[in-house]
Amino acid sequence: MVKPALIEHRPWLLASVVAGIAFYFLRDNPIGGIWLMLLKGAGVGLLAMYAWRRTSGTDGTILVGALALSALADMVLEIDFEIGGAIFAAAHAVAIALYWRNRRDHPAPSQRLLAIGLAIGVPAIAYFLSGRVEIGIYSAILGLMAAAAWMSRFPRYRVGIGAVLFVVSDWLIFSRIGPVNLGDLPDLLIWPLYYAGQLMIATGVVQTLRGETPVR
Repeated sequence: MVKPALIEHRPWLLASVVAGIAFYFLRDNPIGGIWLMLLKGAGVGLLAMYAWRRTSGTDGTILVGALALSALADMVLEIDFEIGGAIFAAAHAVAIALYWRNRRDHPAPSQRLLAIGLAIGVPAIAYFLSGRVEIGIYSAILGLMAAAAWMSRFPRYRVGIGAVLFVVSDWLIFSRIGPVNLGDLPDLLIWPLYYAGQLMIATGVVQTLRGETPVR
C-alpha cells in the first residue's frame, strides 16, 4: 500500500514510478506508437518534475536539466539511436558538472581507485561488447559520469550505485550490437536497471539538497 505522504507530498515521484512500471510491461505493444514513446519519456521526465518541485538553487537546476535531457533521449532513441545517444552524452556531461560541483572531501584511496576503474573500465567493456569505436567514445563520457557520481558527496549507495546501474543497462544495450550474445537478459533487464538507476540518482541528490536551500 502506498503511504499517504508519497501521494500527498511526492505525486510526481509516484507518477514516475507508475509510468516506469507501465512502460516495462507495455513496451512490446505493437500498437503503442507515439503514446508508448511518450510513456517511456514520462518515467524520467516525471523524475525531473519531482526534482524541480523538491529542490532549488543551481544544483537543483542542473539535476533537473540532466534528468530532462535523459527523458528526451529516451524518446529520441525510439526514432534514431545515434541522435538519442548524443543527447544522453549531453545529459552525462550535465550530470558530471553537478557531481564535480559537489565533490566529496577526503575520499578514501579505495574509493579513488574504484572511480578510476569506472572511468577506464566502462568504455573498455562497452567497446568489447559492441566492437564500435563510437560506442567506446560515448562510454568514456558515461564512465566519467559514473566515476564523478561515486566521488560526489551525494549518498554513495544511492547516487553512486544508481550511476553504476545506468552503466550496466547501457552495457546490455551494447551487447545487442556486438558479438556477445546474452540471450534474453537485455530484454529483461535494460529498462529496470536504467529506471532504477535514475530513480536512485534523483532521490539521492534531492535528499541531499533539500534543507540546504529554500524549496519552491
